[in-house]
Amino acid sequence: KGRHPMDNVKFLTELVTQEVVGYIVADESVEYDEAIDRFYTSDTFQKLSDADTGLYRESSAYLYELYKTERATGKITPTDI
Repeated sequence: KGRHPMDNVKFLTELVTQEVVGYIVADESVEYDEAIDRFYTSDTFQKLSDADTGLYRESSAYLYELYKTERATGKITPTDI
């Protein structure tokens, strides 16, 4: 039996989220819990969580760049999504 497609989306979303949080910990010198809070409350995470955007298929490095752009400018650039 294969996984339900939405299970795959959830799995990939969780996997990339953990990687992005690791980048935040390393680059922003914050504790893990703070990094989780920063990413989970971002528009980048909201878009990632929406399967229709397809962002769950992107690399963690790409998503981290989106997150950094959002932190710097207050928004995700429309051309990125």
